[in-house]
Amino acid sequence: MKKLKKMMYLKLARAFGRSNNSRQVPTIIGETTKVSGDINSNGILHVDGYIEGDINCEELVIGVKGNILGTVKAQSMYLYGTLQGKAIADSLFIAKTAKLIGDATHNTIAIEPGAYIDGHCIRGQNSNAQPAPAVQISSTVSAPKIVAKIKAVK
Repeated sequence: MKKLKKMMYLKLARAFGRSNNSRQVPTIIGETTKVSGDINSNGILHVDGYIEGDINCEELVIGVKGNILGTVKAQSMYLYGTLQGKAIADSLFIAKTAKLIGDATHNTIAIEPGAYIDGHCIRGQNSNAQPAPAVQISSTVSAPKIVAKIKAVK
């Protein structure tokens, strides 16, 4: 009887486990792990260790103890640790514990106060927003107040 129950349980587990609604299990690189080389993944990658190389994945989480030296490409990126290199992400979140040394290309970005960024944050090319026209500012001082003149540069 126990054998039959076990077999039925395994069949049910397999049937329910194959649904497309299930969440992917992330690949985790622990804090005692050092990777030298590139990583390509179609899923979620969580890094708490050290990676020297380029990363290409769907979703990347760089944990507080995570440290990456290289170029990162991801749809979604959550930076809590250190990234030294280039970040290319559709959606980018930089926490107050994060350190980004390099340029970041993004479509949407959120930066918590206290985050360290030494580089440029560049809005990606997939945006529908139009660039703002260049503006020239000149000011003149009159006796009681300051008057500013702003005109668009073509």
